[in-house]
Amino acid sequence: MTPDASAIAQTIQLSVTPVFLLVATGSLLNVLAGRLSRVVDRSRVLMARWPETEGEEHGRVVAELRAADRRMRVINNSILAAVACGIVVCLLVALLFTQAFTGLNLGVAASWAFALAMLLLLVSLLLFLLEVRLAIRAIQVPMDLLEGEDMGWRQQQRR
Repeated sequence: MTPDASAIAQTIQLSVTPVFLLVATGSLLNVLAGRLSRVVDRSRVLMARWPETEGEEHGRVVAELRAADRRMRVINNSILAAVACGIVVCLLVALLFTQAFTGLNLGVAASWAFALAMLLLLVSLLLFLLEVRLAIRAIQVPMDLLEGEDMGWRQQQRR
């Protein structure tokens, strides 16, 4: 059975929403890859410094390396969920076109694929949020440093 032009046009219209989801997922992957790259670069710097440190500084380097390792794991899992989302979206578009060209009723499968893609995107976004929170926690400046810097800044402003 050959589909008519209107069935193909309708299928293309139906596949636009999943394609927008695919574009958004690609953009998210770009952000996640950039964050992962920055964490990896920072880890390399810390690992180079690690053998040269002692005492309190050594403890800070080790703590930051542990935090970086956790961030890398969270980002990696977020990337995994986003890639899985992209794969499911591609499967969804394939299901829509298969339905158009074969006449098979794949509406239920397409609905499940869309729901799964949204769930995977949600997981990826939640992991992204967790990673951002971990990053903020890892770089919080101790209050005594802030107060000392603030005092110096205020004294300079008075001059």
